[in-house]
Amino acid sequence: MPLSPPKAWAMCILPSLIYVELVEKFLPFGRLSETSGLVKALAYCADLVGGIWAPPVTLRLLSRYYLKIHIIKSLEQYDDVISWINDVLTPSDADNSPTPLVIDLAELDYQITQLLTTLDIASEDTSVQLERIIDDVSRGVPRLAYDLHFMKDGASTLQNALLGVLQRSKDAVPKETSDALDNLHQLDTIKVRMEASREVLREAESWSTLEHEVTSLILEKSYAKAAERLSEANRSMVVFQNTPEYDPRRTLMVNLQNQLEAALSTALVSAINAQDSASCREYFSIFSIIQRESEFRNYYYGSRRSTILSLWENAPLLDCDHPRTTTAGSLQSFADFLPAFYSNFTAVLNSERTSIASIFPDPIPTLSQFISSTITSLQPTAPQRLDLYIAYHGESALVHLIPALRATEDFAIDVEKIIEKVKYAASPPSRQVGRSAPEKPQAHRRRSSRMSISLRPTHQRLSSSIGVNRALTESPDSMEWDQELFQPFLNFQTDYGSLERRFLDHSLLEIISNDTRDNVSFSDRPRLFRERAVDIFGIAEGSMARCKSFTYGYGSVGLLQALDGFFQSFIDMWTADIQTELYNSASLAKVSASDNELSDLDYTAQDWSSIQLSLHLLASARTVSDRMSIFETKLKAYLSQIAGNFRMSLNDPANFPIAASKGESQLLEQSTLNSAELHALLANVENEGIAREPLFSASLRLQPPVPAVNPDPLLADAKKALSTFAQTCQSSTTKTILSPLRNHLIGYASLPAWRSTIDTSTVTSSSDLRVPTFSLSQTETVQKVAEGLLNLPRLFEVYADDDALAFSLDTLPHIGSETLHNLSEYNLEIPTQQSHRRRSSVFVKPSTIDPEVVSSAWLLSLGHTFLEHLTSDVLPAIPSLTIAGAAQLASDLEYLTNIVRALNVEHDGLEKWKTYVSMDADEGRKTLGESSSDVFDPILDRVAKLRGWRS
Repeated sequence: MPLSPPKAWAMCILPSLIYVELVEKFLPFGRLSETSGLVKALAYCADLVGGIWAPPVTLRLLSRYYLKIHIIKSLEQYDDVISWINDVLTPSDADNSPTPLVIDLAELDYQITQLLTTLDIASEDTSVQLERIIDDVSRGVPRLAYDLHFMKDGASTLQNALLGVLQRSKDAVPKETSDALDNLHQLDTIKVRMEASREVLREAESWSTLEHEVTSLILEKSYAKAAERLSEANRSMVVFQNTPEYDPRRTLMVNLQNQLEAALSTALVSAINAQDSASCREYFSIFSIIQRESEFRNYYYGSRRSTILSLWENAPLLDCDHPRTTTAGSLQSFADFLPAFYSNFTAVLNSERTSIASIFPDPIPTLSQFISSTITSLQPTAPQRLDLYIAYHGESALVHLIPALRATEDFAIDVEKIIEKVKYAASPPSRQVGRSAPEKPQAHRRRSSRMSISLRPTHQRLSSSIGVNRALTESPDSMEWDQELFQPFLNFQTDYGSLERRFLDHSLLEIISNDTRDNVSFSDRPRLFRERAVDIFGIAEGSMARCKSFTYGYGSVGLLQALDGFFQSFIDMWTADIQTELYNSASLAKVSASDNELSDLDYTAQDWSSIQLSLHLLASARTVSDRMSIFETKLKAYLSQIAGNFRMSLNDPANFPIAASKGESQLLEQSTLNSAELHALLANVENEGIAREPLFSASLRLQPPVPAVNPDPLLADAKKALSTFAQTCQSSTTKTILSPLRNHLIGYASLPAWRSTIDTSTVTSSSDLRVPTFSLSQTETVQKVAEGLLNLPRLFEVYADDDALAFSLDTLPHIGSETLHNLSEYNLEIPTQQSHRRRSSVFVKPSTIDPEVVSSAWLLSLGHTFLEHLTSDVLPAIPSLTIAGAAQLASDLEYLTNIVRALNVEHDGLEKWKTYVSMDADEGRKTLGESSSDVFDPILDRVAKLRGWRS
């Protein structure tokens, strides 16, 4: 009975699904090495279930299987496991995509699971194969000893057989034949030795006519034949070695070579001056034959560099020559002369490019030696001229050195282009290969290729043509000119920090010298401070560009030290100025309306002026602090850029060089600028940036975990100096605010109440009835002081909107970071999730602090400062205390304690004074006796002396 269509489709699809399930379950757990077995299993499954879908599914599963094998084999090509994982997990089209791909996390998890399964299978398969190999080796080792013994026996047998064959062959030859062969061999040896002796004697005999022949050839101007004759004679010098004839003949050889060189010198110079390449090439071959190649190069270099040396020596320079050497006429600066000098030098090299390539077999090293010899032959030398140049410009020498270095780098770039052209001219194209191609260039090209392979870093994947091109440019001979060119600048580059600091100080001195500070009133100094801060930060921002141009970032440590010291000296100068003039200033300011509202306070117009001036200075300091934070952010960005450049250069030095020239890069890398301190600085800045990035980038590359970094400030000394400036202004404000209260206490220690003998604790009536009194009235001084303390909050209500009070609260007297932290929690009730940012909110953004916190901090500081003066200076000055005087003092201190507690001030010294003064004699002596063996208490000791508790 035929099946209905639904049943027919079910019969077709069901075996296919079973087949897929069987194969997919079998495939991941199969042995990766058992390919044939896997194929048989797939065929068996296909035959078992059948279905029209079996072949496509089989192809798909086989492709997946071989892809896993390819993944496992690719592991051998990687040195880094993380790189292999990244490449395996990256999509196949990621290499053709210009931007990183974002992979879904579910897809990534699936890929990781598949990769782990594949690795487990490969690990298990490898273990099985290793066990199999170990078993084979274990079974084969005992057999190996037997095989070696068998081979030894066979060799011994073969040796005996060979000896027997040799003996039989000798026995087969008659004695007469053997004697004849021995005679022939002896005669042949004698013949060979006699011929060699004849040649040697002939060479020796030629020495008798050597001088005459060479002299005649020189007179006939047959220089090539004379050179060949000398070369032949030189080869026979070995005959006379270790004999008395050696030295005279060696002297004769040198004299004849000198005669030939002298005869050639005039013609050689003429040919060089006439740029006759053919004659120069012929003369070079002659000099090479007589082993005078270096002398030929000296002649050639000396003739071709004469114009360059003359241009350098006779240039009338204004700023780098001694007065006696400067000639009359139009003088020019060294900065204008150097580009023109390099331009002429480049023109000479361009003209020599073809000449050197046609004369010398090694044009690139020859051109390099020509440049090096020219640079070293300059008179005065380049270092001497640069020293004079630096001495002339003095403190601003750095900004004049940078253009000179830039011109030198431009010249080096032009020279590299010329060398590249010479290299292309010396190396024929690779397609011109045939029988007509000369052998020497091919050998030289092969040697260059081998050199490029040896010099190429292992992590760079360059084509063979690039390796050949880079071979000559990276050879020591081709790098010699580069280092000779930049060596004079190296000493100044290593001293960059000092040069930068000198320039910054010089710029600051110019600003100060142009400043009309004497004509500016002291009340305008805050404005002047802000204006000068704008100038110095403008000067400092150019230092990063100077560091990059002059040292390419290697001088970053010196840059930080110079900037930190520069800002510190500027702020310290203003701090000293403020300390000198702030306390001695007699300038008066117009009293504002707010001052009239506080007219009941004991402040003079000068006090109000001092308070306002201090607040204006604090506002200026806050402005400078904000500018310094912005500048420090720019400085971190600059250092991050330098660190990135160094990182790229480390990974790919060919495409991302540090300096404009490879020779300059090597000099800087080998100098003292490349220190551990520099690498630590750049690493800290770079790690700080990495710590803010996610663990996975956009392309889901695995990144190693980086711990959180809490870097130190780059301008630590400058910030400390700014804190000192703020502390100076705050101390001045505190002193002015507390001056009325301190004035009230001037005569407090000498009040007659301290010496009173009347017992104020009881009062005697006319009927001899003693009426006790329960409290004493405070002295008038303490009442005035208490009124002044209670008026302090009103004073800060007037200045509540002034952001200057909120700046640098941690430098207030008797206010620390912990105290300020607790005060912020108490007044603002900051949420728990913001507690980690509380310190930054207090110190970095003072304008966001609640005015109540600011007022509380200032009141707390003022209260502690006043009580410290009271307990340390005023109370110890009391000469003595009677019982009545002690009672009065205890009443005053109790009253002050209640007053300062209203200001949230608690002072340990005040509490001790109040406690010890309130004691009677017995309790005081007991307390004094108990504390004698403990830590010394100066307050108890002083009260004991005042009360007479000591015997």
